[in-house]
Amino acid sequence: MRTHLRCFLEYLQLNRNASPRTVCAYESDLRQFVSFLERHLGRPEDQITPREVDHYAIRGFMAELYDRGNARASSARRLAAIRSFGRYLRREQHIDREPGAMVATPKQERKVPARLEISEVEALLAGPDVTTPLGRRDRAILELFYASGLRLSELVGLDLEDVNLSSRLVRVLGKGGKERILPFHRNAAAALRACLGDRELLLRQAPAPAELPRRGRRAVSDPLFVNYKGGRLSTRSVDRLVRRYVSATSARLGISPHALRHSFATHLLERGADLRAIQELLGHARLSTTQRYTHVSAAQLMSLYKKSHPRA
Repeated sequence: MRTHLRCFLEYLQLNRNASPRTVCAYESDLRQFVSFLERHLGRPEDQITPREVDHYAIRGFMAELYDRGNARASSARRLAAIRSFGRYLRREQHIDREPGAMVATPKQERKVPARLEISEVEALLAGPDVTTPLGRRDRAILELFYASGLRLSELVGLDLEDVNLSSRLVRVLGKGGKERILPFHRNAAAALRACLGDRELLLRQAPAPAELPRRGRRAVSDPLFVNYKGGRLSTRSVDRLVRRYVSATSARLGISPHALRHSFATHLLERGADLRAIQELLGHARLSTTQRYTHVSAAQLMSLYKKSHPRA
């Protein structure tokens, strides 16, 4: 099993062009499943054969996750990883049928995505001190997050040449290595212009460390947003940055960089934007992923109904 798992991870990286983060997530989920098989069968992983990965073993693993109190979403993600592994084993003719196809996916709860109201977004965008270089950089980050609905990984991965200020467009490398072109408004463009001069000063003070080439893009990396040492901002740094400004300007809990993406989609939908257009802007592969924002509007409609109807 150890050899098959290693070959599967190599297949994801080389044949499916999966990102290192995706490969790492698959490996973590499948390692947990293999550890369960070792306990369940009483043998080490190098003595477990693919034919022993049947639907009974998968159901036992899912039952263990349930007993541990794992969230349904995380259990469903692990099952998806096992199914992908099963399809790979069948394609390589190590097994005759896909065992994961006979295991039901845990029914997930429909939660309304956390987001900010427009007034809260305005307060958040006004939070950074734009009289300082780092404040101007932070303002540009917050503006671009809300203007284009970027994922956190997409924002920190931006290079200088990805942004066209005159056309107000940004080129983004999303999930699965898919590129898309997103617009941003004049306020975001002004904030980006204000921070670019500061960026050059930071880069002169300390050259950015050498980085590995990004697959399918270019050999030289020139990050758009840099830290005080001149290096590319990390996802953890930007996450802390956003949470710090949210805690200073709002009493709402659970607001992360992803919540700004939710706010972007919700506010577009409330103003009549087409759901498929929002799907393209967000880079969702399936419309069903975008449709969860309709629950937000339904909740607001019910609130308005209760306030307005004389007998509500």
